Amino acid sequence: MPKKTTINALKILAHIAGPNPQRQRQFEEELVNREVASKIYQLRERARLSQAALARRVGTTQSVISRLEDADYDGHSLAMLNRIAAAVHCRVEIRFVALKRHLKSA
Repeated sequence: MPKKTTINALKILAHIAGPNPQRQRQFEEELVNREVASKIYQLRERARLSQAALARRVGTTQSVISRLEDADYDGHSLAMLNRIAAAVHCRVEIRFVALKRHLKSA
C-alpha cells in the first residue's frame, strides 16, 4: 500500500522539524508568532480600521502595525498587545497550555 501524502502545511512542517527538540521549539515559536499576527489583523479588520487608523488609536505608526501583523515578526510585547486591545475595546487573555511531547509528523 503506498504511503499516504498530506497537503496539511502544519503536518508537513512538523515532519520537517522531526524529532530535533531545537527545531520543534523553533516551529512552536513560529506558530505562536503567526497566531499573534493573525489575531491582530483579525481584530483590526473586525473593527473596520486601516493600519493607519489603528496606529493613531494606539499611538504608534502604520509601519509598526504592519510589522505586528507580519507572521515573521517575533517582537510582540504584552504592553503593545494591551494597547491594541484597548483601541478596539477588547482585552488580552493569556493561557498556558501543555506542549506536545513531540510534534505529530505527516
